[in-house]
Amino acid sequence: MTNIVQAADYKIDTEGAHASIEFKVSHLGYSFVVGRFNQFEGEFSFDADKITDAKVNVTIDTASVDSNHAERDKHLRSSDFLNTGKFPKASFVSTSAIDKGDGNFVINGEFTFNGVTNPLAIDAQMIGEGQDPWGGYRSGFVGSTEFALKDYDVKVDLGPASANVILDLVVEGIRL
Repeated sequence: MTNIVQAADYKIDTEGAHASIEFKVSHLGYSFVVGRFNQFEGEFSFDADKITDAKVNVTIDTASVDSNHAERDKHLRSSDFLNTGKFPKASFVSTSAIDKGDGNFVINGEFTFNGVTNPLAIDAQMIGEGQDPWGGYRSGFVGSTEFALKDYDVKVDLGPASANVILDLVVEGIRL
């Protein structure tokens, strides 16, 4: 008899604030502007024994950008950067996962931002999984990726030191 293992489906725990999407952009090569998106949602399917079957789908409310500076956030929401009036959402939909061993993997997908969709790879690592104190089951990960602003039609050129954005992700999901 063949033992069939299926990936479990999870909802990202944004209600409990056990997930985050943070960004970092060099400021003229001297320091970094850091911030986060306060509102996003998503789900994923994952089986630690068959990582290649992993699937991820995340939608970000780009107007929820928060760099801890109201005037800068207003500028980031403008057509110079996030263009939230025209494109209020960004999204990532996975297309494949590559198991790198020891809980490390790469999630490939399509990232849509500022009305442009491009392939994007996220380097990810499983943190852990198990029962929670409330009778549920959780699974947690961290991930990181980097992309060029010009690849997503961001018109403002802040110079070569500020050409790329680094996204750092913390994802905890509750099994459905």
